[in-house]
Amino acid sequence: MISFENFGDLLGLNLGAPAPKPTAIGGDPQEASVSLWKSPDGKMQTGVWECTPGRFTADRSQQSEICHILTGRVTLHNGDGTSRDIGAGEMFVLPLGWRGEWTIHEKTRKIYTMVEAGV
Repeated sequence: MISFENFGDLLGLNLGAPAPKPTAIGGDPQEASVSLWKSPDGKMQTGVWECTPGRFTADRSQQSEICHILTGRVTLHNGDGTSRDIGAGEMFVLPLGWRGEWTIHEKTRKIYTMVEAGV
């Protein structure tokens, strides 16, 4: 039998100590995350991520990402120079092949689901 999983209060979930964002290009963004579930084949996972203000690059050439912002406010910058402000309660997709930058304006927490290429 296969049953569902419940992860409880994601706003209060302890993500552990934050660490410097490796791809930072502005400010001093500090991130922390917890993986909540991974598929048996390892090609899909979901979790919670949090980051403090700053700017960093992101590359989704190997996986797509579905995000739901729980708290905070960000600007996503596409590779073509366009951008979009996104805040708490909003959901978006970074499709396979997306490359760009994030600007975190205030401490932000999101739920993410990563899906590897070929799934």
